[in-house]
Formats: sequence, C-alpha cells, structure tokens
Amino acid sequence: MTASIVAILIIAFLAGVEGVVDEWEFHQPIIACTLVGLAVGHPLSGIALGASLQLVTLGWMNIGAAVAPDPALAAVVAAWWVSGPAQLPVAAGVIIALPLAWVGMGLTRLLRHLIVPVVARADTAAAAGDLARITRIHLLSATLQGLRVMLPTAILLVIPTDWLQAAYRHIPATIQGSFHVAAGMLVVVSFAIVINMMATRQLWPFFFLGFALATDQHLSLIALGMIGITLAIIYLYVRPTNGPKQGGGGSTADSSTEDELDRELDDL
Repeated sequence: MTASIVAILIIAFLAGVEGVVDEWEFHQPIIACTLVGLAVGHPLSGIALGASLQLVTLGWMNIGAAVAPDPALAAVVAAWWVSGPAQLPVAAGVIIALPLAWVGMGLTRLLRHLIVPVVARADTAAAAGDLARITRIHLLSATLQGLRVMLPTAILLVIPTDWLQAAYRHIPATIQGSFHVAAGMLVVVSFAIVINMMATRQLWPFFFLGFALATDQHLSLIALGMIGITLAIIYLYVRPTNGPKQGGGGSTADSSTEDELDRELDDL
C-alpha cells in the first residue's frame, strides 16, 4: 500500500504540472484516473471513473481570464476513493469530483496570484539574457503547480475509509440528485462542443459509426478504443490515389488539402 500511495502522489504531482503545461495530458481524468487505478490494482474502476469524468470536463474551458474548474485534483482524489480501499461507486466518484474541482480552481487561482513576482523576476532575467536563471524560475513555477495538487492529495489520502463510506451514506438524496443534474448538464455541453468540432463532411460518418458500435453490448471499452484508434489511423494515413498531381504551377494535393482545412476552421 505504501508503494501505491507514493505512486499516487507522483501522479498527483504530474497532474498538477500538466494543469498549466498541458503537454502530456496527465491532468485529464481519463489518464489520471486510469493511472491511479493501475497504482492501486483496480484499473477497470479507474477507467470507468475517468471516462465518466472526461465527459464532464469536456465542458470546462478557460475563456479569457476566467479559470475553469481544475480536473487534476478532482480526478486523482476521486479515483483513489473509488479504486482504493473505500471502494465507493463510480457515481459517488463523479459527485465527489465536482466540489473537488471547485477547490482545485480556487487553489490554482491563488497560486497564480502568488507567482506574479516570480514571473516578474523571469522578465528581468530575460532582459539580462540570463537563460540559466529563466530555466530555474520555470522549474520552480512547475514545481509549485505540482505541489498544488500533490499536497492536498496527501492530506485527503489519510482520511479513514470508514469516514468516507459513512459520509457518502449521509449525503442527502436531494444533494446527490443535484450533483447528478449538474454533471448531466456539463455532459450535454461537452457533447455539444464535440459535435460542433465534428460537424464536417469528413467526420460525420465516424460519429454515426460510433453510436452504432456502442449498441453492441459484447464489445468492451477496450475493444471500442481499439476500433477508434484503428479508424483514426486509417483516416490519417490512407490517402486517395486519384488526387490532383503536381504540375508546373506549383499546385499540389497537400496545398489543396490545407486550403480545405482552412475553410473548415473558418466555418467553426
């Protein structure tokens, strides 16, 4: 169990860093929950919770200076309570993740205010051409973001299992229902964003094919994921052979494809 806790703290640290770096996507629930599930030996419950939370968090986005709820803290802690010794149901994990996301949002807003002087020092170092100091400041900022998630996670990990189960049983049904409604509304917004991004002539067939495959109850979540990856590979790497050939004027198939992609992005 000690090794599992250390692994969860490392995952929490990476999720906190990725909340601002946004390169390896460790803060996304589908990844963070799966990693926590693997760390505690219950990957299926972690994947189930991550998939449910991912639909919810698709509707969270930063607009301008507004900070969206933070999925990193919510995903790691909720996955521990669902996949860990408490063995809470996935529905409870979704309910618990919502207030945790709001707590994480408050923490990240506070930290961003606190590191303003650090950013000012980085500007001074940039003006002086001190690249080594800029690197140290960037590493310090990333470390603070990782601790932003790791330290609250460490505190919540020590809560006894009996307390968690008793607290969940004492949540009023009306409160549970309100969280379910809130999560459902966020899922609706998430699906609207996904459909808006997929509203192209090339992607509509995959959209309908996904709904058709989802009706087959014999296909597991892993099988559906493999089918999706295969279709993506086919879409990306299988090119038509009857496209326009390169001529003397410099017009190529790649340029025409880029122009068509630009028009689709303008339509969005």
